[in-house]
Amino acid sequence: MGTPDPSRAYAATAWPLRRAAALTRSCHPGPVVAVTATAGALGAGVGLDGIRCALLVAAVLSGQLSVGWCNDAFDARRDAASGRRGKPVAEGAVSRGAVWAAAFTAALLCVPLSLACGPLAGVLHLTAVAAAWAYNLKLKATALSWLPYVIGFGTLPAVAALTLPSRPGPTWWAVTAGALLGLAAHLGDVLPDIEDDLSNGVTGLPHRLGATATGLLLPVPLVAASVVLALGPAGPAGPWGVVTLAVAAPVALAGLLLARTWRKAPLAAAAVVAGADVALLLVRGTAPV
Repeated sequence: MGTPDPSRAYAATAWPLRRAAALTRSCHPGPVVAVTATAGALGAGVGLDGIRCALLVAAVLSGQLSVGWCNDAFDARRDAASGRRGKPVAEGAVSRGAVWAAAFTAALLCVPLSLACGPLAGVLHLTAVAAAWAYNLKLKATALSWLPYVIGFGTLPAVAALTLPSRPGPTWWAVTAGALLGLAAHLGDVLPDIEDDLSNGVTGLPHRLGATATGLLLPVPLVAASVVLALGPAGPAGPWGVVTLAVAAPVALAGLLLARTWRKAPLAAAAVVAGADVALLLVRGTAPV
Protein backbone atom coordinates (compact mmCIF):
# COMPACT_ATOMS: atom_id res chain seq x y z
CA MET A 1 0.00 0.00 0.00
CA GLY A 2 1.23 3.48 -0.82
CA THR A 3 1.72 6.22 1.69
CA PRO A 4 -0.98 8.94 1.48
CA ASP A 5 0.25 12.20 -0.03
CA PRO A 6 0.00 14.87 2.71
CA SER A 7 -0.12 17.66 0.12
CA ARG A 8 -3.23 16.16 -1.47
CA ALA A 9 -4.89 15.74 1.92
CA TYR A 10 -4.08 19.35 2.73
CA ALA A 11 -5.40 20.55 -0.63
CA ALA A 12 -8.65 18.62 -0.13
CA THR A 13 -9.13 20.36 3.21
CA ALA A 14 -7.85 23.77 2.18
CA TRP A 15 -10.04 24.11 -0.95
CA PRO A 16 -13.39 24.21 0.91
CA LEU A 17 -11.88 26.64 3.40
CA ARG A 18 -10.61 28.92 0.63
CA ARG A 19 -13.95 28.72 -1.11
CA ALA A 20 -15.77 29.60 2.12
CA ALA A 21 -13.42 32.53 2.69
CA ALA A 22 -13.99 33.76 -0.88
CA LEU A 23 -17.75 33.40 -0.46
CA THR A 24 -17.53 35.44 2.74
CA ARG A 25 -15.56 38.19 1.02
CA SER A 26 -18.04 38.16 -1.83
CA CYS A 27 -20.97 39.16 0.39
CA HIS A 28 -19.53 42.68 1.00
CA PRO A 29 -18.83 41.91 4.69
CA GLY A 30 -18.23 45.53 5.73
CA PRO A 31 -21.71 46.85 4.87
CA VAL A 32 -23.30 43.57 6.01
CA VAL A 33 -21.76 43.85 9.46
CA ALA A 34 -22.42 47.60 9.74
CA VAL A 35 -26.11 47.43 8.78
CA THR A 36 -26.77 44.31 10.85
CA ALA A 37 -25.07 45.77 13.92
CA THR A 38 -27.06 48.98 13.51
CA ALA A 39 -30.28 46.97 13.32
CA GLY A 40 -29.37 45.15 16.52
CA ALA A 41 -28.55 48.41 18.26
CA LEU A 42 -31.83 49.96 17.09
CA GLY A 43 -33.71 46.90 18.33
CA ALA A 44 -32.10 47.16 21.74
CA GLY A 45 -32.75 50.90 21.75
CA VAL A 46 -36.51 50.49 21.28
CA GLY A 47 -36.64 47.87 24.03
CA LEU A 48 -36.85 44.56 22.17
CA ASP A 49 -36.31 41.51 24.34
CA GLY A 50 -33.54 39.05 23.53
CA ILE A 51 -35.57 36.76 21.26
CA ARG A 52 -37.18 39.54 19.22
CA CYS A 53 -33.88 41.38 18.89
CA ALA A 54 -32.23 38.16 17.69
CA LEU A 55 -35.01 37.67 15.12
CA LEU A 56 -34.53 41.22 13.87
CA VAL A 57 -30.77 40.74 13.59
CA ALA A 58 -31.19 37.40 11.78
CA ALA A 59 -33.70 38.88 9.33
CA VAL A 60 -31.49 41.86 8.52
CA LEU A 61 -28.37 39.68 8.28
CA SER A 62 -30.00 37.27 5.83
CA GLY A 63 -31.31 40.16 3.74
CA GLN A 64 -27.94 41.92 3.64
CA LEU A 65 -26.14 38.70 2.73
CA SER A 66 -28.54 38.10 -0.14
CA VAL A 67 -28.03 41.63 -1.44
CA GLY A 68 -24.24 41.47 -1.20
CA TRP A 69 -23.98 38.12 -2.95
CA CYS A 70 -26.45 39.20 -5.62
CA ASN A 71 -24.34 42.28 -6.30
CA ASP A 72 -21.09 40.37 -6.73
CA ALA A 73 -22.64 37.62 -8.85
CA PHE A 74 -24.44 40.03 -11.16
CA ASP A 75 -21.42 42.32 -11.59
CA ALA A 76 -18.86 39.52 -11.99
CA ARG A 77 -18.33 39.88 -15.75
CA ARG A 78 -18.03 43.66 -15.58
CA ASP A 79 -15.67 43.45 -12.59
CA ALA A 80 -13.48 40.95 -14.47
CA ALA A 81 -13.46 43.09 -17.62
CA SER A 82 -12.41 46.19 -15.70
CA GLY A 83 -9.84 44.32 -13.61
CA ARG A 84 -11.32 45.38 -10.28
CA ARG A 85 -9.45 43.93 -7.31
CA GLY A 86 -11.00 42.40 -4.23
CA LYS A 87 -13.83 40.74 -6.17
CA PRO A 88 -13.66 36.97 -5.50
CA VAL A 89 -16.04 35.97 -8.31
CA ALA A 90 -14.20 38.07 -10.90
CA GLU A 91 -10.86 36.68 -9.66
CA GLY A 92 -12.10 33.09 -9.95
CA ALA A 93 -11.79 32.36 -6.22
CA VAL A 94 -15.42 31.20 -6.14
CA SER A 95 -17.83 30.39 -8.94
CA ARG A 96 -20.57 32.75 -10.03
CA GLY A 97 -23.08 29.93 -9.66
CA ALA A 98 -22.08 29.31 -6.04
CA VAL A 99 -22.55 32.98 -5.21
CA TRP A 100 -25.94 33.09 -6.94
CA ALA A 101 -26.97 29.98 -4.97
CA ALA A 102 -25.88 31.66 -1.73
CA ALA A 103 -27.80 34.82 -2.65
CA PHE A 104 -31.05 32.97 -3.33
CA THR A 105 -30.66 30.81 -0.23
CA ALA A 106 -30.19 33.87 1.98
CA ALA A 107 -33.15 35.58 0.30
CA LEU A 108 -35.38 32.57 0.96
CA LEU A 109 -34.32 32.47 4.61
CA CYS A 110 -35.00 36.19 4.87
CA VAL A 111 -38.74 35.70 4.19
CA PRO A 112 -39.74 33.67 7.29
CA LEU A 113 -37.23 35.48 9.49
CA SER A 114 -38.66 38.87 8.47
CA LEU A 115 -42.28 37.81 8.92
CA ALA A 116 -41.41 36.38 12.34
CA CYS A 117 -40.69 39.97 13.40
CA GLY A 118 -44.36 40.77 12.78
CA PRO A 119 -46.47 41.18 9.63
CA LEU A 120 -45.86 44.92 9.17
CA ALA A 121 -42.18 44.74 10.09
CA GLY A 122 -41.73 41.72 7.84
CA VAL A 123 -43.40 43.20 4.78
CA LEU A 124 -41.51 46.46 5.25
CA HIS A 125 -38.16 44.71 5.54
CA LEU A 126 -38.83 42.45 2.56
CA THR A 127 -39.76 45.55 0.54
CA ALA A 128 -36.39 47.07 1.43
CA VAL A 129 -34.55 43.88 0.46
CA ALA A 130 -36.48 43.71 -2.83
CA ALA A 131 -35.53 47.34 -3.53
CA ALA A 132 -31.86 46.51 -2.93
CA TRP A 133 -32.07 43.59 -5.37
CA ALA A 134 -33.72 45.92 -7.89
CA TYR A 135 -30.77 48.29 -7.44
CA ASN A 136 -28.29 45.50 -8.19
CA LEU A 137 -30.15 44.19 -11.21
CA LYS A 138 -31.36 47.41 -12.83
CA LEU A 139 -31.71 50.65 -10.89
CA LYS A 140 -28.00 51.30 -10.26
CA ALA A 141 -27.70 52.34 -13.92
CA THR A 142 -30.69 54.70 -13.85
CA ALA A 143 -31.53 58.11 -12.43
CA LEU A 144 -33.42 56.27 -9.65
CA SER A 145 -30.25 54.68 -8.28
CA TRP A 146 -30.70 56.59 -5.01
CA LEU A 147 -34.17 55.22 -4.29
CA PRO A 148 -33.27 51.74 -2.94
CA TYR A 149 -30.80 53.31 -0.51
CA VAL A 150 -33.41 55.75 0.76
CA ILE A 151 -35.93 52.93 1.15
CA GLY A 152 -33.47 50.60 2.86
CA PHE A 153 -32.04 53.07 5.37
CA GLY A 154 -35.36 54.82 5.94
CA THR A 155 -37.22 51.62 6.76
CA LEU A 156 -34.61 50.20 9.16
CA PRO A 157 -35.74 52.29 12.17
CA ALA A 158 -39.34 51.51 11.26
CA VAL A 159 -38.71 47.76 11.13
CA ALA A 160 -37.04 47.88 14.55
CA ALA A 161 -39.96 49.80 16.09
CA LEU A 162 -42.61 47.61 14.45
CA THR A 163 -40.94 44.47 15.84
CA LEU A 164 -42.10 45.53 19.32
CA PRO A 165 -45.13 43.51 20.49
CA SER A 166 -47.19 46.71 20.72
CA ARG A 167 -45.98 47.79 17.24
CA PRO A 168 -46.13 51.53 17.97
CA GLY A 169 -44.48 52.52 14.71
CA PRO A 170 -41.42 54.75 14.33
CA THR A 171 -41.07 58.47 14.82
CA TRP A 172 -41.11 60.63 11.70
CA TRP A 173 -37.69 62.05 12.42
CA ALA A 174 -36.07 58.60 12.73
CA VAL A 175 -37.40 57.55 9.33
CA THR A 176 -36.47 60.90 7.74
CA ALA A 177 -32.95 60.80 9.15
CA GLY A 178 -32.53 57.20 8.02
CA ALA A 179 -33.62 58.10 4.50
CA LEU A 180 -31.18 61.04 4.39
CA LEU A 181 -28.36 58.79 5.59
CA GLY A 182 -29.31 56.33 2.86
CA LEU A 183 -28.97 59.02 0.20
CA ALA A 184 -25.59 60.00 1.65
CA ALA A 185 -24.50 56.35 1.71
CA HIS A 186 -25.32 56.02 -1.99
CA LEU A 187 -23.42 59.16 -2.94
CA GLY A 188 -20.44 58.23 -0.78
CA ASP A 189 -20.35 54.63 -1.95
CA VAL A 190 -20.35 55.54 -5.64
CA LEU A 191 -18.12 58.63 -5.50
CA PRO A 192 -14.67 56.92 -5.57
CA ASP A 193 -15.62 54.70 -8.54
CA ILE A 194 -17.56 57.12 -10.74
CA GLU A 195 -15.00 57.21 -13.54
CA ASP A 196 -14.57 53.42 -13.63
CA ASP A 197 -18.33 52.90 -13.54
CA LEU A 198 -18.89 55.32 -16.42
CA SER A 199 -16.39 53.43 -18.56
CA ASN A 200 -18.48 50.30 -17.94
CA GLY A 201 -21.80 51.92 -18.83
CA VAL A 202 -23.15 52.52 -15.31
CA THR A 203 -25.08 55.78 -15.29
CA GLY A 204 -26.78 56.17 -11.94
CA LEU A 205 -27.67 59.53 -10.44
CA PRO A 206 -24.15 60.30 -9.10
CA HIS A 207 -22.63 59.38 -12.48
CA ARG A 208 -25.01 61.74 -14.24
CA LEU A 209 -24.12 64.51 -11.79
CA GLY A 210 -20.40 63.87 -12.09
CA ALA A 211 -17.72 63.48 -9.43
CA THR A 212 -17.48 67.18 -8.58
CA ALA A 213 -21.22 67.74 -8.16
CA THR A 214 -21.60 64.48 -6.24
CA GLY A 215 -18.82 65.49 -3.87
CA LEU A 216 -20.48 68.87 -3.30
CA LEU A 217 -23.89 67.26 -2.76
CA LEU A 218 -22.67 64.57 -0.35
CA PRO A 219 -22.52 66.76 2.80
CA VAL A 220 -26.10 68.03 2.32
CA PRO A 221 -28.02 64.91 3.38
CA LEU A 222 -25.48 64.22 6.12
CA VAL A 223 -25.87 67.63 7.73
CA ALA A 224 -29.64 67.51 7.16
CA ALA A 225 -29.80 64.16 8.99
CA SER A 226 -27.87 65.69 11.89
CA VAL A 227 -30.32 68.58 12.09
CA VAL A 228 -33.36 66.29 11.96
CA LEU A 229 -31.98 63.97 14.65
CA ALA A 230 -30.92 66.80 16.94
CA LEU A 231 -33.98 69.02 16.60
CA GLY A 232 -36.76 66.64 15.51
CA PRO A 233 -37.54 64.98 18.88
CA ALA A 234 -39.37 66.93 21.52
CA GLY A 235 -37.20 68.55 24.15
CA PRO A 236 -33.60 69.79 24.08
CA ALA A 237 -31.04 68.39 21.68
CA GLY A 238 -28.92 67.06 24.52
CA PRO A 239 -25.10 66.95 24.68
CA TRP A 240 -24.69 64.44 21.83
CA GLY A 241 -27.07 66.40 19.64
CA VAL A 242 -25.15 69.61 20.25
CA VAL A 243 -21.83 67.91 19.49
CA THR A 244 -23.20 66.34 16.31
CA LEU A 245 -24.54 69.67 15.08
CA ALA A 246 -21.25 71.36 15.92
CA VAL A 247 -19.06 68.91 13.98
CA ALA A 248 -21.29 67.91 11.04
CA ALA A 249 -20.86 70.94 8.80
CA PRO A 250 -17.15 71.63 9.55
CA VAL A 251 -16.15 67.99 9.00
CA ALA A 252 -18.15 67.78 5.76
CA LEU A 253 -16.57 71.06 4.56
CA ALA A 254 -13.09 69.81 5.45
CA GLY A 255 -13.73 66.74 3.30
CA LEU A 256 -14.50 68.95 0.31
CA LEU A 257 -11.45 71.15 0.85
CA LEU A 258 -9.10 68.15 1.10
CA ALA A 259 -10.54 66.44 -1.97
CA ARG A 260 -7.92 67.87 -4.33
CA THR A 261 -5.05 66.26 -2.41
CA TRP A 262 -6.91 63.18 -1.15
CA ARG A 263 -9.50 61.72 -3.50
CA LYS A 264 -11.36 59.88 -0.74
CA ALA A 265 -11.48 62.83 1.67
CA PRO A 266 -15.20 63.55 1.07
CA LEU A 267 -16.01 59.89 1.68
CA ALA A 268 -13.93 59.82 4.87
CA ALA A 269 -15.63 62.98 6.12
CA ALA A 270 -19.01 61.49 5.26
CA ALA A 271 -18.17 58.37 7.27
CA VAL A 272 -17.32 60.49 10.34
CA VAL A 273 -20.55 62.50 10.14
CA ALA A 274 -22.62 59.40 9.38
CA GLY A 275 -21.11 57.67 12.41
CA ALA A 276 -22.11 60.58 14.62
CA ASP A 277 -25.59 60.61 13.07
CA VAL A 278 -26.08 56.89 13.67
CA ALA A 279 -24.92 57.26 17.26
CA LEU A 280 -27.35 60.14 17.75
CA LEU A 281 -30.13 58.04 16.21
CA LEU A 282 -29.40 55.27 18.70
CA VAL A 283 -29.34 57.75 21.59
CA ARG A 284 -32.64 59.27 20.50
CA GLY A 285 -34.39 55.93 19.91
CA THR A 286 -36.81 55.18 17.08
CA ALA A 287 -40.18 54.43 18.64
CA PRO A 288 -42.65 56.90 20.15
CA VAL A 289 -42.48 57.14 23.91
